[in-house]
Amino acid sequence: MITELRSVFAAVLIGCMAVLPAFGQTEAQTLEDVRMDITNLSELMQELRSELLTTGNSGVSQESVGTILQRLNILEADLSVALGMVETLEFRVVQIADDATRRIGDLEFRLTELEGGDAGSLTAPPPLGGETNNGNSGLELASDEQRSFDAGVTMYDAGEFRAAAEQFAIFTQTYPGGPLTSEAQYRRGLALAGMQDWGASARSYLDSFSGAPDGPFAPVSLYELAASLGELGQTDQACLTLDEIGIRYQNVSVDLGAQILSQKQTLGCP
Repeated sequence: MITELRSVFAAVLIGCMAVLPAFGQTEAQTLEDVRMDITNLSELMQELRSELLTTGNSGVSQESVGTILQRLNILEADLSVALGMVETLEFRVVQIADDATRRIGDLEFRLTELEGGDAGSLTAPPPLGGETNNGNSGLELASDEQRSFDAGVTMYDAGEFRAAAEQFAIFTQTYPGGPLTSEAQYRRGLALAGMQDWGASARSYLDSFSGAPDGPFAPVSLYELAASLGELGQTDQACLTLDEIGIRYQNVSVDLGAQILSQKQTLGCP
């Protein structure tokens, strides 16, 4: 009996050491996975507590039982704190996603109005990030897909902005949700900006960001979106978008950070 109790207690300790210090540091686990780990550990400790309280004269001294129960109380308190932190993080993640989705919807409404379109026909934007696999994911590209993308890059580099914008538009329609889609939308925005079509470029940058908010082109897409909004006279929205970069992305490059500061000064952001 003593050996069994020690085994269970060891399992609880190992589980707690794995979950408590690092539950917020792992990328492999989702918050729901961590919640399940904590719940399972709590159930395991309840079983151990029941075993200890019903040991009778099994050879475990009352002093040992008391010591183990004290340690269980401490572990249960720590798990309770960890569970609270997980729930707080879950709530915060939902809040951020909902807020970003609302902002995207507001920007789409403003851009549609600026373009003279029917803002009343707009539908609700999809959840931030959608269900695609945008952003360079390391997946092997089909040769036709790569050639189509490279053609747009070549046109842009040659200063053929209209042709490049059309090529990238064809690309995103032909290969939606591909590993280069977000970059293609971003580059289409650059081509449209080269034509000084600020409304269309802003929409393209917005599509690049909203399709892959955690992708490598998300921060710079937000920056270029802010620049386009500034050109459209939407200074308040441009400044809010620049602030959003600092909130969402803590490790932007030095060059991009300098561009953001310069753009804020140009726009007169508070």
